[in-house]
Amino acid sequence: MAIRPILKMGDPLLFEEAKRVVVFDTPELHTLIQDMIETMQSADGAGLAAPQIGEGIQLVIFGFEKNARYPDEDEIPFTVLINPEITAIEDDMEDGWEGCLSVPGMRGVVPRYTRINYQGKNQFGELINRDVEGFHARVVQHECDHLFGILYPMRIKDMKLFGFHDTLFPE
Repeated sequence: MAIRPILKMGDPLLFEEAKRVVVFDTPELHTLIQDMIETMQSADGAGLAAPQIGEGIQLVIFGFEKNARYPDEDEIPFTVLINPEITAIEDDMEDGWEGCLSVPGMRGVVPRYTRINYQGKNQFGELINRDVEGFHARVVQHECDHLFGILYPMRIKDMKLFGFHDTLFPE
């Protein structure tokens, strides 16, 4: 297992659409997931998408008990989500600050659906089907955007609300 380099905004691989996973429960998939977990945890991330480490497949991981980058947010159960499909439960959207391991040191305000349903499979091919809201919904939408070549700055509506974290939030 290994901590893998995280691609940064500007790398063309981050703008490609990822391919669906067709074979589950393989040693290669389990190794990749373990690498993603170690990589995410070493960077204090709330989630990580396979394309962020150069793997062009529809696989995201997310979740934490406590997170230094998001100290005020509630726990999100650790999840491996493959071939996800997201459906808004209602049309309500909310603006919120986001950051990204592929856009280090920056934050921006992004509109996201407040309540969603997400479906997909875990690494064993078992169905996942959850209704979630709040920060959990935001994290899932953010990570799944990576699977379609979308980075959060592409969703920002007001560029005055995008900048370096230490400038926006001086201590």
